[in-house]
Amino acid sequence: MTYANEALRRAGSLEFWSGPVDPQPVSGGITNTNFMVRDSGRPFFVRIGEDIPTHGVMRFNELAASRAAAELGISPPVVHAEPGVLVLDFIEGRTLGEEDIRDPAMLERVVGLVRECHTGMARNVTAPALMFWVFHIVRHYARLLQEAESPHAGRLPDLMARADRLESAVGPVELIFGHNDLLPANFIDDGSRLWLIDWDYAGFNSALFDLGGLSSNSQLEVDEDDAMLEAYYGRTPDDRTREGLRAMKAASLLRETMWSMVSEVHSQVDFDFASYTDENLQRFEAAWARCSV
Repeated sequence: MTYANEALRRAGSLEFWSGPVDPQPVSGGITNTNFMVRDSGRPFFVRIGEDIPTHGVMRFNELAASRAAAELGISPPVVHAEPGVLVLDFIEGRTLGEEDIRDPAMLERVVGLVRECHTGMARNVTAPALMFWVFHIVRHYARLLQEAESPHAGRLPDLMARADRLESAVGPVELIFGHNDLLPANFIDDGSRLWLIDWDYAGFNSALFDLGGLSSNSQLEVDEDDAMLEAYYGRTPDDRTREGLRAMKAASLLRETMWSMVSEVHSQVDFDFASYTDENLQRFEAAWARCSV
């Protein structure tokens, strides 16, 4: 039985259901297999996925973050959980794209939601909770790539040297509990409000990483970055904050590049990771060129 078929079987056979259900696949997940299930006319979103220690994805942490975000009111309620399975209320709405984030009015709404996450999540999330420090993660990835004799191993000394310089450029940080995977598609607009979903990589971090990831994932330009920072901090950004954001943007792209390099070796998902690595490496180089490190 393939992984997809096993995920389908699990999604349809939960004792949580009141009767027979017909799970419908939902596209977009790489670390999960997702379904929409209607039970007695009520729609649910089902995430099937085990721990992925290679990438630091631990489902106890995702569950704690999902529940904290629901309690905060920024993410749908968790209605059922068991090992490898998470069931949430299904949000009817549209997922955002890069162009949506670049719209000034939408960017302000998105940043407001991110700020709500950063100011509220740490008060709600239950222990234990993970840390997500991008520079630790890329060093971990470098070790995995060396051990696997990856074809990218020759790049690692240069990439790690640049990671050190980026970390120095970020400097001291104030800890918040962040989402750490702010892809446009992780925001849902239901027509009246925004929701933030998918807490696989949640953990304590710097606000600048979430903002840098939001910017890099949406390909924001310099003036849009300034608007994002002003909306988040409530003031015109100073040069130090701009420099920190540029460093975190580059770091987020380095992490995505190396995540893909590691996935080339370790993932069983049917996905063109080699092309994804090349795409993100090019974007990292462009972001690096804009950093003053």
